Amino acid sequence: MKVNLTRRAALGALGATVLPTVRAAQPPGPLITRLSTYMSEAKNRGLPGPVAEKTKQVILDTFAAMISGSELPPGKFAIQFARASQGDKTATVAGSSVLCGPIEAALANGMLAHADETDDTHPPSQSHPGCSAVPSALAAGEKFGIDGVRFLRAVALGYDIGTRVTITLGKLQYMVESHRSTHALSGIFGAAAAAACAAGLSAQQMRWLLSYTAQQASGLASWQRDTEHVEKAFDFGGMPARSGITAALLVQAGGTGVDDIFSGADNFLEAFGPKNASELLVERLGERYEVMRTNFKKWTVGAPIQAPLDALEILIKRERFEAGQVKQVTVRVATDEAGIVDNREIPDICLQHLVALMLADKTVTFRSAHDTARMRDPAILRERAKVRLVRDDELEKRMPRREAIVEVTLADGKTFSEHVEAVRGTAENPMTRDEVAAKARELMAPVLGGDTSNRLIDRVWNLESVRSVRELRPLLQKA
Repeated sequence: MKVNLTRRAALGALGATVLPTVRAAQPPGPLITRLSTYMSEAKNRGLPGPVAEKTKQVILDTFAAMISGSELPPGKFAIQFARASQGDKTATVAGSSVLCGPIEAALANGMLAHADETDDTHPPSQSHPGCSAVPSALAAGEKFGIDGVRFLRAVALGYDIGTRVTITLGKLQYMVESHRSTHALSGIFGAAAAAACAAGLSAQQMRWLLSYTAQQASGLASWQRDTEHVEKAFDFGGMPARSGITAALLVQAGGTGVDDIFSGADNFLEAFGPKNASELLVERLGERYEVMRTNFKKWTVGAPIQAPLDALEILIKRERFEAGQVKQVTVRVATDEAGIVDNREIPDICLQHLVALMLADKTVTFRSAHDTARMRDPAILRERAKVRLVRDDELEKRMPRREAIVEVTLADGKTFSEHVEAVRGTAENPMTRDEVAAKARELMAPVLGGDTSNRLIDRVWNLESVRSVRELRPLLQKA
């Protein structure tokens, strides 16, 4: 039987089957009310002395990662992209002469900051907070002309908010089971909070900001298959920084949104399925500052390789053996962490290659960790053949502590072992201000020169006297 439908009838029938129910607005719940109030008050809330000091250190460490990253392939690509996108010359792209809009600058600087494995890490949330929060705060800060004190508070807030999101979601196990990237998810919420603090948003606007941020929340764990580190730089730093500052600028310009994205129909938590209680989003806000639980990387390599290098360096200095005497090096790390660094194509996240470098050179530098040609050097390949990686379930149980046990067996049968529970630079074994400055100087001086690097370090240590973060521009860029 032939059925004739008018166009209007057909559309009506289609609409009846696919159009969603329009849901009435509801008042914000207690969780988002507390969170948004805390975020809006951050611009005027003083930081405890140790928190302000650690925030300065993470800012300097991230600046150093941005500047050194400007000469690596992901950084060069990001600068090229920003240069092609120049229009509004508001914000700085580090390690270059490029000025562009704040969104483009946040994206580029985020990619610069994670152009390699130099930037900080936050094990309790399985994230790298600095590479998105600092670029976003800097770009928004330049747009709105904020002073150094507000910049400090914005960055600290970014660390507090972004990390709590993936602590709630479930960290590494959540990433393994959901295939979503905790690094990207933490990064966008951290970047949005930092930019929103710089923009001075109200509590109401912070609620809308969180909704705009949740709409953009994305990122897949497929970054582990990136062999060039370019997409990974985008996933960890560029994309979250870009999306976070975009949310802040939209709301600051008058954009409105959903009042409570963490409860009600189709909310963020319902969509993303956290493994932990939603109350962790606000747990001990104002008491536990997540920047204090953030780790610096003593070694400019992937985080799971920090403890193995520390352990091997300790053994080399204590036992005084040479590479030629070594028969085998057995490295035990947590099971899931081993999968990230096992025979990777990229030198600075390949455990076997970096252990071989440590045997041959007795240290690992920024330059040697990024020297791809040495991955084909016969002398290094001989040492690499001695390295055995073991996925240790007992160390997995101790996560998020990134521990390692390294055992060295010599040709004469002697065996030495070292268990590193807290690598230098972790919250449990922190680097000093001088150590953080020395690392930054090593990374920045080849790009900026020694004098400019020293002046930038001094300005960061004295951010309270910076009247506008725009004053940092000539110190962040090449002459």
